Amino acid sequence: MPLKAILYEDNENLRNSLESLFRLQREVELLAVFPDAQTVLTDLDALQPDVVLMDIDMPILTGIEALRLIRSRHPELPVIMLTVFDDNDNIFNAICAGASGYLLKNNVDLLFSSIKEVLSGGAPMTGSIAKKVLALFPRPEKQVSGTDTQLSERESDILRLLIRGYSYKMIASELGISLETVRSHIKKIYRKMQVNSATEAIYKAGQGFH
Repeated sequence: MPLKAILYEDNENLRNSLESLFRLQREVELLAVFPDAQTVLTDLDALQPDVVLMDIDMPILTGIEALRLIRSRHPELPVIMLTVFDDNDNIFNAICAGASGYLLKNNVDLLFSSIKEVLSGGAPMTGSIAKKVLALFPRPEKQVSGTDTQLSERESDILRLLIRGYSYKMIASELGISLETVRSHIKKIYRKMQVNSATEAIYKAGQGFH
């Protein structure tokens, strides 16, 4: 059964292009496309998507405002920002609002692999965005002490790679461990940091994880 996505995009030409792109593959079904996000909560209730693709610059509600609404009702639903904006303010605000991933529209070739990655708990980002995230959120130093909250050396290594924009597969390759081991470590990181997603972990690491 294909994964199910909905798209919020106010540019008609881009909406049409993305719909055509979805029709060329069978892994992800595009349930609906909306020119604005004013009905986002009722849309989610009606359609029950696996993932949401969200533009930032839209009328009525911006994508970031819509994302905050989604997080108020659906804290764990994957939301990938799909935008032309690569400035620090939009990146920072999107991650702080709970974005699960951040792709630039000129990287739509990464869209379907990013959808699969985000549904595996990853935080897919365009390469240039990942570099800016790394600059926005400094490399975490020692974590708070205590057996329940202190990250192990391996967990700290994995967190640093997440901040650098590595996918789970890339982390496994970099550290010479299995994909399942990476997932196991990341679950422990989330529990210790009291977060639910990679972007939340990145944000909390940037705050010093206190």
